[in-house]
Order: sequence, then C-alpha cells, then structure tokens
Amino acid sequence: MNLTTATTTALALSINSSNGCFPEDTVNSQLDDIDEEDFAIIQNVVSIIVPIIFGLIGILGFLGNTTVIVLISANPIMHSTTNILIINLAVADLLFVIFCIPFTATDFVMPYWPFGNVWCKCVQYIIIVTAAASVYTLVLMSIDRYLAVVHPVNSISWRTAKNAAFSIGALWILILTVSIPVLMIHGEHEVYEKLNVTELKRCSSQLSFEEKEEAVARTPPVAAAPLLEAAESKPSFIPTVCSILSEEDWPAFQITFFTVSFVVPLMLITVLYVLMLVRLYKVSRVSAESRRGRKRVTSLVLIVVGVFAVCWCPIQIILVVKSVKAYPLTSETIVIQIISHVLAYANSCVNPFLYAFLSENFRKVFFKAVKCRYCKDDPESHNLNNIASTTKVTTRGCSSVDIL
Repeated sequence: MNLTTATTTALALSINSSNGCFPEDTVNSQLDDIDEEDFAIIQNVVSIIVPIIFGLIGILGFLGNTTVIVLISANPIMHSTTNILIINLAVADLLFVIFCIPFTATDFVMPYWPFGNVWCKCVQYIIIVTAAASVYTLVLMSIDRYLAVVHPVNSISWRTAKNAAFSIGALWILILTVSIPVLMIHGEHEVYEKLNVTELKRCSSQLSFEEKEEAVARTPPVAAAPLLEAAESKPSFIPTVCSILSEEDWPAFQITFFTVSFVVPLMLITVLYVLMLVRLYKVSRVSAESRRGRKRVTSLVLIVVGVFAVCWCPIQIILVVKSVKAYPLTSETIVIQIISHVLAYANSCVNPFLYAFLSENFRKVFFKAVKCRYCKDDPESHNLNNIASTTKVTTRGCSSVDIL
C-alpha cells in the first residue's frame, strides 16, 4: 500500500472512528454527504499539513515544558508554592504531548491501529489522566492565587512547598484511581468483520451498519477501494482502531468527561478569580504597586480562563455532539474537528509560555538564576516572599519569586 492509499484510508477511519486522543467512538456517521473530490483534497491536506502542525506542537511542547521543569527544579530558590504547581503543570503537559501527539498522528496517517490492545488501553488511560492532571493543576494554581490575594497574611502558613507537594500527590492519586474505568471501556477492535478481494463486509463498530450491502453503499469508493486493495495484497489484513468499545457507553462517558474536565474546572477558576478581583477592587488605599498588581491579576484572569476555554471548548463540544450522533459529517466539519484537535494540543504547548516566559517576574528570575548559579553564596537569596501581588526581584540577589 503506497503512502497516498494509506493516508486516504487513515483519514476515512479517523474522521469516522478515531478518538484523536480523546474518548470517542463515532457511530452512524454519514460519509455519503462528502464529495469524493473534496474528500481527496482533505486527504492531501491531512497527509502534509497536520503531521507538520502536530510535529511543531510536539517539539515546542517538549522543549518548553522540559525547560520549565529543569529551570525550576535546578534552582532551590525558585521552589515556591506557585512554582511547584507550575512544575506539575509542565509535567502533566509534557506527558500529554508525549503520549497524545504521536498516536494522533498515527491515527491520521496509518490505516489501522498497529500497537495492539494492551497499549491501546494504556494510551487512552494516560491521555485522560494527563489531561485531567493538567486541568486540575490550573485549578490548584487558581486556589493558590486566591489565597495569596484574598488572604495574604493568613495563607502564609498554608501556602508552603510541603502543602503544595501534598496537594499534587493527592491530585494524581485521585485522578489515577478515578480514571481506571477508561482501561475497561477502551480497546482495539476491527473496523470490518471481514475483508476479502471481492467485497467490503459490514462495519463492526465504526459505522454500525446492520447489513454489508448498506456498509458498501454508504462507504465512499475513495475510502473503500484502498481497503480492498490492501486485502488483495495481504488477505489477512483487517484494519483495527483504538477507541471506546461499546456504543452505549460513549454518550455517558463523553458527557462525564466534558463536565469533569471542562465545565467544573472552568467554573472553579472563574469563581476564584472573580472573588480575587472583587477583593482587589475593594481595597480603598491603593498604591501604584497595588495598581500594577491589580492589572497583572486582571491579565492573568484573561489568560487562564480565556486561553483554557478557547483551546478546549471546541473539541469538547464536538465530542459531546458526536457522542449523541448529532454531528454532521461534511468537509467543513472535518476541517473544524481537525482544527479543534490542534487547539487542544496547543494548550499544552502554550502553557509554558503563558505561565513562565511571558511573565516579567519569571524573566527576571530566569536571568538572575543563570547569573547567580543557584544563589548558594548569597544570604539574601534565601529570603522568601510568597505574596504574588507584592513580590519583587531584588537587584542584589535572587529572591524567591512566584512565576505568576
């Protein structure tokens, strides 16, 4: 099978059944609404542009998150509560990049799932776990900001590195435990019950047609022909996919995933930052530094809530709509789905820049850390200031600074 044939087949399978690194098992999709010429154009775009985009996101995500982890971990002076949470965010995003992007690319390029049933379950599990860990680390960071701004004095004893580490550990244990059902309801299964040189048998779980004649009639020739060609050259070839096993489980699972991994954390983050802003604007005596802090927190609200919502909302909505069989499959909706996946991946790529390199505090600490060489010989470097709204980088040494 040549590359073009493989990509055509892969696209046909991916738009119908691929989870794209999300829990999905599309059923009763209507491919007959797609013109063959449009389908071929989309196939060419997917085979060239999508792998390039995924590759760029993967490289930037790997380098960015790794840099954040190494920089903070190697500098004890940067081990503040917020920075420890940022390390966890970078770890979660790094794992998401490593275990999601390569297999999504495989889904779009290869005509079948080549890694076996066990790894299928593991990949789906890791994807859900890392996505949830990343999202709820943002919630922990929002709680940390809330305590620092609304309860600046009382929270000093709460916002410690030890408590941050404990919260992170509890978060991972909870997510790892709650996500165990993902292992049970996902797996590798055949796209078609049987393929031979003369006919395309009915689809098993991907198109869910009851009769083989309907499957043949509704499968575009541009998608069916490559599979038949593959069967001719390799009679034992039976394409498989990695997705949710039961059609009945998908809507409930997807709606739960949407609620738990998007709606709930977004609401929590929004409420926390609204309370934070209310607190800041109630202060009667406001210094110039406080005004700068107010502006910084306002910008942070827009960054945290806005970027999170923009990146995750499209794909979450699409998956929910598809789970209830209400997503029309056209050339336009296929493009929208691919763009939505890219946005979701980009969130893991952009986070290091949003929470680190775009912060003035972080830039100062970064250059100070390089200059001070961990600041071991500077007594002033060990002074801690955990209140983000009033934290400054000293000019004489490296003070402990929250990145945000």
